[in-house]
Amino acid sequence: MIKTKETLKYKRIVIKIGSNVLTGADGTLDAGRMSLLVAQIALLLRSGVEIIVVSSGAVASGRGELGAQSAFRKLDPVSARQLFSAVGQVKLINTYYHLFREREIDCGQVLTTKESLSSRNHYLNQKNCMEVMLHNKVVPIVNENDTISVTELMFTDNDELSGMVAAMMNADGLIILSAIDGIYNGDPSAGNAEVIREIEPGNTGISNYIFTGKSQFGRGGMITKSRIARKVADEGIEVIIANGKRENILIDLVLNRLPEVLCTRFVPLRRPVSGVKKWIAHSDGFAKGAIHINPGAYEALMQPKAASLLPVGVESVEGRFEKDDIVRIVAPSGENIGVGRATLSAEKARQVIGKKGAKALIHYDYMYLD
Repeated sequence: MIKTKETLKYKRIVIKIGSNVLTGADGTLDAGRMSLLVAQIALLLRSGVEIIVVSSGAVASGRGELGAQSAFRKLDPVSARQLFSAVGQVKLINTYYHLFREREIDCGQVLTTKESLSSRNHYLNQKNCMEVMLHNKVVPIVNENDTISVTELMFTDNDELSGMVAAMMNADGLIILSAIDGIYNGDPSAGNAEVIREIEPGNTGISNYIFTGKSQFGRGGMITKSRIARKVADEGIEVIIANGKRENILIDLVLNRLPEVLCTRFVPLRRPVSGVKKWIAHSDGFAKGAIHINPGAYEALMQPKAASLLPVGVESVEGRFEKDDIVRIVAPSGENIGVGRATLSAEKARQVIGKKGAKALIHYDYMYLD
């Protein structure tokens, strides 16, 4: 399937597989589809590509196992999600285990939560765990721990998780497999819409085209995928959204058989981004408070040249946070424009509001602007 003269596009990739790819119409796992995907992954692994799989499907699988019983229909949404994921995760990882084992490949389960990645130390521990797995030829199968991730502790969906993993692991590419071919320039069901093949950095008008519906069994939709893809591409990682049900899709993408493959490619920015800055870029959900800035600071931060946020440009400080906590940066309009790591606690930050000559409240090396 891989010709000797063909060049592999990536050395390390994250592959996110959506619920609608892994499950059938009834919500149960599609073992045949999983087998086809694992076969492609196995071939790429043997060709020298390092692969991390971020897999949805646990909740959908559990719902397929238990959902037909009327007793489970009476549960509240949080309890139902916890129950379905507890049952479904066992089946999901067991299926992966046997499919990889048939091909003499080891895989391991990595369950995480948004809260566990909010600490820089925990984030680095998670990274180290997966680096050790890759070094020892073990495929990490990553999923959110839905049994304890509820409401505000949840990732938006596994698209968000896959973006963080790709940044954390310094991947060359992120492939998001969905049940459609990419992002369309209209409603895909209309018949005349076409897939947008390539999205350049700075393209902000794409949201006008995106279909707002969510997947049948997952939590996310194309708006989430687009937002995450833009953020990850801005960190220098190529992102591709493609149809996971197309034959040999992973092989074609990793071998760069474009434009033959129908998909949407987010062109990455070619600039170095530090590991700390990548963590901060994906930390908007961890913010402990907010710093509201004045028009002068807003203008300075929006310039192409990097600038730190100084106390003289601060209008007010919101919430309670400690030194080195992640905080939101709020424009004069009230819009959240980014996040950063505070150099002072909220109490001390309030004491220096408006002062000239004071050290930066957020240094530009520890700031991410949307």
